[in-house]
Amino acid sequence: MKAIVYTKFGPPEVLQLKEVPKPSPKDNEILIKVYATSVNYGDLVARNFIEIAPRKFNMPGLFWLFAKIYLGFSRPKISILGNEFAGEIESVGKGVKSFKQGDRVFGYLDQSMGAYAEYLCISEKAVLAIMPYNTTYEEAAVLPYGALMALSLLQKVNIRSGQKILINGASGGIGSAAVQIAKHFGAEVTGVCGTPRLEFVKALGADKVIDYSQEDFTQNGETYDLIFDILGKSSFPKCKNSLNQNGRYLLSSFKSKQLFQMLWTSINGSKKVICAIAPGSIKDLISVKELIEAGKIKAIIDRHFSLENIAEAHRYIEQGQKQGNVVIRVTH
Repeated sequence: MKAIVYTKFGPPEVLQLKEVPKPSPKDNEILIKVYATSVNYGDLVARNFIEIAPRKFNMPGLFWLFAKIYLGFSRPKISILGNEFAGEIESVGKGVKSFKQGDRVFGYLDQSMGAYAEYLCISEKAVLAIMPYNTTYEEAAVLPYGALMALSLLQKVNIRSGQKILINGASGGIGSAAVQIAKHFGAEVTGVCGTPRLEFVKALGADKVIDYSQEDFTQNGETYDLIFDILGKSSFPKCKNSLNQNGRYLLSSFKSKQLFQMLWTSINGSKKVICAIAPGSIKDLISVKELIEAGKIKAIIDRHFSLENIAEAHRYIEQGQKQGNVVIRVTH
């Protein structure tokens, strides 16, 4: 089968189309013919992790060390990237009960990756579900990562109707899903993004959009029940006056400093810092599927690339101009 393989860290050119053995499912495994995958932030980080020093990593130093051990110090330990996908089940192991040949499925692989390939073999218990009936393979392939993270993180802060929420980083994978999910829960949503992506965030349903290059949301006098700072581009001291009484400052990427702030605010004051991670689960993926089928979450695709041109897709995203999701078509 064809797959995109990388044997050294580096720029997009390290991603090479190769012929590799087609996997065979064990008793509890499923063989999936992949029709679409995506390029997201995790793929970019893993591809060139050798260039990411601990201070540049969006998590505490210990997390960086664990990632380094997992991904490799001088050479990649994982040869095939891609952590979200959609496709059709080609065959199942004799012990598989939840799926059958011919099922159209989508899923999230997290750090194990492997979706940049024509075929993928995974456990029946992986984060996998039947595709929403109202999506194409390409639409289903770009939704799991962001939607899983956003749903889990917003549930951790008990999001509810009537709240005012600001999402800093509203145009990324997690942010764009968070805008839609917060609107589903009945919140009033303000999205913060750069100039090229203003219309994209408006199309997601945000009630208000702020261009960070033109306006500092911490200085405009508006206050919120929740500020969801996706990549920690602001800070709790800067955002504190923009939080209502009992407001929450939620981070999905954080350093040790923010962990200490979370500990301190848990025992002192009414405004809290919440640092949280979301590994993804089958239960959450099924909830995402139901939201997609109900029309509450939609995929907005910016560009399509073939598997052969995946290096070009990585280059395009690194230019910082994408307005929506980037999907990779896998032809057979």
